[in-house]
Amino acid sequence: ANLWNKELSRIEIEGGSLEQFRTFYTALYRVLLFPRKFYEINASNEIIHYSPYNGEVISGYMFTDNGFWDTFRAVFPFFTIMYPDFTSQLMQGLVNTYKESGWLPEWASPGHRDCMVGSNSAINIADAYLRGIRGYDIETLYEAIIKNTNSVGPIRSVGRYGAEYYNDLGYVPYDVGINENAARTLEYAYADWSITELGAALGKPQKEVDLFRKRSYNYTNLFDKEIGFMRGKNKDGSWAKTFTPDKWGDAFTEGSSWHWTWCVFHDPIGLANSFGGIKKMRDRLDDVFTASPTFNDSYYGQQIHEITEMLVGDMGQYAHGNQPIQHAIYLYNWLEEPWKTQMHAREIMNKLYSSAPDGLCGDEDNGQTSAWYVFSAMGFYPVTPGTGQYAIGSPLFRNIKLHLQNGNTFEVKASNNSKENIYINAIYNNNLSHNKNYITYEDIMSGSIFSIEMSSEPNINLGIKQSSIPYSMSHDKSAD
Repeated sequence: ANLWNKELSRIEIEGGSLEQFRTFYTALYRVLLFPRKFYEINASNEIIHYSPYNGEVISGYMFTDNGFWDTFRAVFPFFTIMYPDFTSQLMQGLVNTYKESGWLPEWASPGHRDCMVGSNSAINIADAYLRGIRGYDIETLYEAIIKNTNSVGPIRSVGRYGAEYYNDLGYVPYDVGINENAARTLEYAYADWSITELGAALGKPQKEVDLFRKRSYNYTNLFDKEIGFMRGKNKDGSWAKTFTPDKWGDAFTEGSSWHWTWCVFHDPIGLANSFGGIKKMRDRLDDVFTASPTFNDSYYGQQIHEITEMLVGDMGQYAHGNQPIQHAIYLYNWLEEPWKTQMHAREIMNKLYSSAPDGLCGDEDNGQTSAWYVFSAMGFYPVTPGTGQYAIGSPLFRNIKLHLQNGNTFEVKASNNSKENIYINAIYNNNLSHNKNYITYEDIMSGSIFSIEMSSEPNINLGIKQSSIPYSMSHDKSAD
């Protein structure tokens, strides 16, 4: 109990209801459960582990029971803030996994498991290094990342399934026997953006950096401007004929195009340009919450539990119980209506979370669904791990303090906060007016105090007065 009290008390909250306190600390507890330590300390006080990859006992760290497809979104970004030393150990564990198996893990339990899509470990590695966390062999990890981009491992979840098509055509085709192809393409593109940032930081050859920058735009190959959705594309460049926006699975992973269209974490403004402008993208995001919750489950042959959870949630096509769409409400910060982020964040926290045994609206997935709540309750969220920027939402409590490993305390003060006062009227950073709708890693780690004035009415000018673009990729495609 003392150990848990020590960890949970590193975040102090004031000014909420008893149920909100219980829900917050239950969520925080769940975030800290994974990944599991898979190492021991021997009689000589040395860190050792049994390798699930080669069966040997080897020195160094090892971790297991973690699915990067889920945890790259908010769990690892939470660790980079609250547990940078632990994050360094995790990176050391990834180095060991690569040395012992020849591949980076994407779902470890305890060895490589053929589960989920993407090459998301690259995102976590890039974010850790770019946030200044050290103590591991980054060159070996970069080597492993590059290997991932060119081939598939002994199982389809290791490396990149469909890499040869993706690298040649700019997408994984729908009609070449590779399932969930559109989802893979979107996740590879985001990983490629992360590789671009990491490669540049490491001083890698410009030609290599430019290659991954170009590939990070591959999401545009699957956006159908005629209908305003992502969809599967055949090898010959034609659109897949089986598409409907509410078809679950098929070209996507545990969701439909309603959920995956937003998975351009690294370039929201580029996505808006694909839509034909910010207003068109915003209108479609509005549609998510007003559309009828129809679904096509023919790919699975049954109504999978994620579909049921969407229906029970009763928020249109919004399916918070699965991970791909969990960041989507924060995109309103890019779309000049941050008050909608604030509105939806409060609604989701209040409606879809509680401290009861059934207090989660879907898969926990190694703490990701709870990490969404922890970040959102604090008032900010890591839409794009790798940037060190966190989109501002609607803090749930009057006062939040993060006691950091470096000895500093980061604080969010939300005056007039209440059940009704969910909108932000003004923001101050250390008593100076804050003209951005995001905060940075440096703001947090330096121990800034953010003072937020809450109101019962949305400030419709806030998105115009503030920067409505936390960041965007350069659209100078000279490297193309």
